[in-house]
Amino acid sequence: MSQIKYLLDEHVNPALRTGLKARWPLIEVWCIGDPGAPVRSTPDPDILIWCEQHQFILVTNNRASMPVHLTDHLSEGRHMPGIFILNKRLSMNDTILDLAMTWGASDLEEYRDFISHLPLSL
Repeated sequence: MSQIKYLLDEHVNPALRTGLKARWPLIEVWCIGDPGAPVRSTPDPDILIWCEQHQFILVTNNRASMPVHLTDHLSEGRHMPGIFILNKRLSMNDTILDLAMTWGASDLEEYRDFISHLPLSL
């Protein structure tokens, strides 16, 4: 079973990582701009390549262009561990719980080449 790792897009509230790590310290959560992660303002297609190479699921608010970027990425013969689109109507606590449950109960391959919208647990 491949363990899920998350990369938070630069526009995702960093409190999401803080909340996840506070309750589940074993969850690997990186943010754009962290050492070793893509730098801030990295173009989305390059972020998808980084996620593919490092096997991170991208967590983002980008509903508009991310489906296009994923389609382009896949059409180049590439793959993606997955993209989770946040739901702005979901509370921070519920988002944290949903990501934690997904991390604990899922395999990375379940989300390969897909965009999933939170909450996943409903």
